[in-house]
Amino acid sequence: MAAEEPGELMADGGDGAGRRAAVLGSPIEHSLSPVLHRAAYAAMGLDAWSYDAIECGEDDLAGLLDGLDARWAGLSLTMPLKRVALKLADSVSDLAVKVGGANTLVLRDGRRHGDNTDVYGIVTALGEAGLGAPGSALVLGGGATAGSALAALAGLGLEEAVLAVRTPGRAAEAAAVGERFGLAVRVVTLDRLAEHLTTELVVSTLPGRAADAFAEPVAASGAALFDVVYAPWPTALASAVARAGGTVVGGFGMLLHQAARQVTLMTGREDVPVEAMRAAGEAELARRA
Repeated sequence: MAAEEPGELMADGGDGAGRRAAVLGSPIEHSLSPVLHRAAYAAMGLDAWSYDAIECGEDDLAGLLDGLDARWAGLSLTMPLKRVALKLADSVSDLAVKVGGANTLVLRDGRRHGDNTDVYGIVTALGEAGLGAPGSALVLGGGATAGSALAALAGLGLEEAVLAVRTPGRAAEAAAVGERFGLAVRVVTLDRLAEHLTTELVVSTLPGRAADAFAEPVAASGAALFDVVYAPWPTALASAVARAGGTVVGGFGMLLHQAARQVTLMTGREDVPVEAMRAAGEAELARRA
């Protein structure tokens, strides 16, 4: 597995017959990725391209990859496949290596190139909301998404951040990601969160309703919020911050922009119709709600 820049293994930019792509993970049935990618293909005139959702666990990925033919342009990877994908790629971007996970495999000429677009998605979503230069940040949760968030914060110019978790020992990997990007990471426990809310930005990577208990303290702090959850939306945390007049960024923006970057990597084209993807994604979320 060699480190390589993402652009060196771009898929062919043409709309050749029967090009295929998909999102893999487990569970996968509620993924919004097919809606986003298909909207991009339609707006780009890639009528021969298809994008599906395929249930796939860690133990199944190697066999699935071995069975793909030359029609396949790329794969989006969600949990629990991002780490194992690094081992199964022929080359990997420096970013994916440092983050410790690949959410994208670009397939070309019988080779697999791993990349990470999650960091791009976070940076772009924050910038879109006017939060592209936070002076300080507190990240809730210590999983893989927290690692991507710390990498993104480093890319936005922060030199230090606080990582709040239930069990400090489980935050070691996420903290290490931040440190690989030059970020000084201080790990604290969520039960003492109120002591660390003197911050400009709170990033919640906690799943589902796990952040509900922290809604009022975060709202009272006056910090802006980036909550990686996109459905159901709004979360109790997002609602509390919005009621208090704070800036709120939801996880849909991250999902949208990381998907747009994947479309570029898989098709080789820069003219990705982000607004068409946004409209399709928002319409689908409204339908599901």
